[in-house]
Amino acid sequence: MGKKYDIIWYGTVDSTNTVARNTLSVIDKMSVIAAEYQTAGRGQKGNVWSSEAGKNLTFSAAVRFGTGMFPKIPAQDQFAVSEAAAVAVSDCLAAYGITASVKWPNDIIVRDRKICGILIENTVRGAMLEGSVIGIGLNVNQTVFPPEVPNPTSMKRETGTEYSADSVLEKLAGTLSTILGQLTDETAIGRLNGRYLSGLYWKDELHRFADCISGEEFDGIIRGITPAARLIVETAGGKTREFAFKEISYLR
Repeated sequence: MGKKYDIIWYGTVDSTNTVARNTLSVIDKMSVIAAEYQTAGRGQKGNVWSSEAGKNLTFSAAVRFGTGMFPKIPAQDQFAVSEAAAVAVSDCLAAYGITASVKWPNDIIVRDRKICGILIENTVRGAMLEGSVIGIGLNVNQTVFPPEVPNPTSMKRETGTEYSADSVLEKLAGTLSTILGQLTDETAIGRLNGRYLSGLYWKDELHRFADCISGEEFDGIIRGITPAARLIVETAGGKTREFAFKEISYLR
């Protein structure tokens, strides 16, 4: 069997997620849309993703489930796509000697600095996940960042090596397609969840957080995630609290 993905490069697009989303209805393989520069790149919750043209990887992978080369995934397990993307990036970086962790839900962190952001857009039909667009921005060769970007790093910053974006993308796309192709049942999804949790940033460590709804600051320990992908934090006295995305801030 040949590759489970095709890679299409563009010079400039508005958003690779937009281009990838438009391919979902006609693909059987994973379709990877990569661009040297995005004019309207987006991060989580509408944040702007800033990337120096030609220095990094900005791409989106469109995947259909239950047809072509990828298995059916129940809608209740759709967070597995986020886990697959995060684990794939971590595995890819490990192949270059870079140890990364996953800041819930799916930022990739190296030595307390952000090296990669991931944006997932899922399409659900009935009880099943129909397709996903997986947007990934990975800092590869950029070493100077705008002052408004908090705590960035890149592969080159970490190792001092200049990388071929084409080669990194091939490795990452291959890793992602392999992990997604293995999600054939609940047992496989459970194994992926275990891998995701084993690399979770600040897990089982005491840190300072803020409740973004109430403004309260508190000390807590990340213990895992719920089946609905909410973050579980143990607070004083052994009590646990659950947080949805953007409801908790990591302080120190």
